[in-house]
Amino acid sequence: MTQMKTSDSDSARLPPGQKWIDRILRWGVDHPGITPDNPKFNPESWKLTVDGEVENPVVLGWRELLELPAHESVSDFHCVEGWSVTDRKWFGVRFSSLTAIVKPKPNARHVFFTCMDGYTTSLELADLLEDNVILAYKHDEEYLEESLGAPLRLVVPKKYAYKSAMWLEKITFMKTKKLGYWEQRGYSDTADIWKNDRCAK
Repeated sequence: MTQMKTSDSDSARLPPGQKWIDRILRWGVDHPGITPDNPKFNPESWKLTVDGEVENPVVLGWRELLELPAHESVSDFHCVEGWSVTDRKWFGVRFSSLTAIVKPKPNARHVFFTCMDGYTTSLELADLLEDNVILAYKHDEEYLEESLGAPLRLVVPKKYAYKSAMWLEKITFMKTKKLGYWEQRGYSDTADIWKNDRCAK
């Protein structure tokens, strides 16, 4: 892991307990994962299911996903293990754009994410509606590689990266909170990078 030289302005952007490095570590290549192998993406069979407390549940294939309005989001990326990378450029569908399609019911307060490898996490819907929260299928103008979450990953810049679920296949809007994989194992559910909020209290 190579530490990066940074300017004073970069240092001001660094959350407590973090160090800048020069690149995002890839899952299953130079970073451990919860399964031995990364899930394999087949564009002909992959589907994204969006269900739960919504008026208009949808199932999107790969081509249908690419037809949705897309945006670029540039943000810093922070891993709970203590490393950070500046100015990551993500491209995909804003989460707020997806909510406009599925129309969450008034009682929808939480969102649960299920991934192709069995990983899960959850966030409050209010946190997901910020403009820089994106369902990304490109990173630095290239389609995601498997080790970065292909075909689709969530990116929530103000949370530690275990909230930015990779290899997404299902998004469920819920009335009540449901803890995900790491949250059940002692990680913080709020994962606020500026509060150094790494472990459950």
